[in-house]
Amino acid sequence: MTTRTTQVLDAFAEHLRTLELPLPVEGAEQARTETGAALSQLGDHVIPRLESLDAPLLVVIGGSTGAGKSTLVNALVGKAVSRSGAIRPTTRRPVLLHHPDDEPWFTGSRILPGLARVHAGLRSDAEAPGTGDTTGDVAPATSLELHGEERIPQGLALLDAPDIDSVAAGNRELARQLLRAADLWLFVTTANRYADAVPWEVLRTAAERDVTVDVVMNRIPDREGVAGELAEDLRAMLERNGIEVHRLFLVPETEIDAEGMLPPAAIGELHEHFTRLAADGAGRSRIARRTLAGAIDGLAGSARSIAEHAAEQDAQRRQLHEQAVTAFSGARERIDDALGDGSLLRGEVLARWQDVVGTGEFFRGVEGIVTRMRDRLGATLSGRPAPAIAAEQALGTGLVHVVIDETARGAERAETAWRTTPAGRHLVEGRDLARIPDGYAEEVSAAIRAWQGDVLELVRAEGADRRTKARLLSLGVNAVGVALMVVVFASTAFIPTGLEVGAGAATAVVGQKLLETIFGDEAVRRMARVARESLTTRLDALVAERSGPFLERLEDLGEPGSAERLAQDAEELAQLAGEIREDS
Repeated sequence: MTTRTTQVLDAFAEHLRTLELPLPVEGAEQARTETGAALSQLGDHVIPRLESLDAPLLVVIGGSTGAGKSTLVNALVGKAVSRSGAIRPTTRRPVLLHHPDDEPWFTGSRILPGLARVHAGLRSDAEAPGTGDTTGDVAPATSLELHGEERIPQGLALLDAPDIDSVAAGNRELARQLLRAADLWLFVTTANRYADAVPWEVLRTAAERDVTVDVVMNRIPDREGVAGELAEDLRAMLERNGIEVHRLFLVPETEIDAEGMLPPAAIGELHEHFTRLAADGAGRSRIARRTLAGAIDGLAGSARSIAEHAAEQDAQRRQLHEQAVTAFSGARERIDDALGDGSLLRGEVLARWQDVVGTGEFFRGVEGIVTRMRDRLGATLSGRPAPAIAAEQALGTGLVHVVIDETARGAERAETAWRTTPAGRHLVEGRDLARIPDGYAEEVSAAIRAWQGDVLELVRAEGADRRTKARLLSLGVNAVGVALMVVVFASTAFIPTGLEVGAGAATAVVGQKLLETIFGDEAVRRMARVARESLTTRLDALVAERSGPFLERLEDLGEPGSAERLAQDAEELAQLAGEIREDS
């Protein structure tokens, strides 16, 4: 196996092992099953065969319940090595027959590494294949029984698999795993069951993978013309389903002896076929390479299919992410609206601000600037004096309430949006993502207080020169700071529509004029920009934290990108299959 081949297969296997398909979207369960099957195919057949192209050809014998697979195997060996009988299922632990000189190929973990090896004669009766397995609630076998038999020609191995339609679910799973490990499939059916649906489903899978298939039609009635008629009908069905069969063997209805054995003549043609195949090294190599190329082609198809499912998972994840982001972006916009539409300059905030600007001391400091505005506002701005700190607190409290209320509304909208899809419901199930986190209100309050501290520090820094400092001290840092906060809250798009709103707008103008008198137009614009950017940063962080439980829930799903990696794997696997066919 070349370095490039190793890299392609190792990368594909790693991408399958790390694949996350956590969302309950349509086809997810199918994709998980297909992922497991692809990993099984890699470990049980593709990699072992690429590493050992000269290993014995593995013929897996499969078929429907009661088709007589084990009876045929016993006849080929000349003694009972595989359990047969009327109680179903008869074959649970698979039995592998090989020539004694080929034993080293099978005792290790070269193929079917997930099955422990048990050598014939070393098991107890309780471990006999099929013992006690009479219900549909049986786990798959975990071991492979090895028989070294002189009658099995060197270069060939036969594996008796459980029924593909077994009443035991574990048997059905194991049968398909073993068939994926085959170099050649020998399908056994009967004259009265060859049209059953399940075998044809498996045969179509073989055709899709370009596997070499031989078919045995067992128990053909010993009446003139029946064998030819049944063979013709079966071949027609195979052709209609696009299934190419290498050889078709017809085994007549035959009485078995007291030991449950068929007479050698009944399987003479099949025995001769295996003997010739074992002696034909080039023929075995062609079969092995054809099946190998088909298996890798099949893996390429699986990679494409799984990639599509992974892409659907990513699409669902993007949709859920967009829903969460949209919900909280809306919350952030509504906070900005509250800052810019003057709603925060009403009620308690407006009253406290009017207390500040209505103080006689305050007005003497900016008398020339505010006289006209004071006359316009009249009694509205002539309330009882109050400390500037009260106005600062009222502004902070109002903003805290807006942030908490709007982020809560955003969380509710995000959860409502998620609950409209199965994937979203899966993520919120058993979780209260919309709940206000413990301590969030205190955190919002702390952030707003910190921003107000930033504003006061900005005012102090801007009023550091002697002339400006004198004006600042005559008015008070807190009063000027509140004026700057009011300017930040007032939007250029603020259009008064009522008495209270008009008063708020006029109040913002008072703050603007006050600041310009102290610092000048350019400085005020700069200070307002810096203060607004500082507030924006803190508000962004508060909203982002509130959206955290939703986005973290998405992050728990793992990293996206599997679809692209698997699509690339599909291309490389298809190329590898083509190269193997060319080498054949």
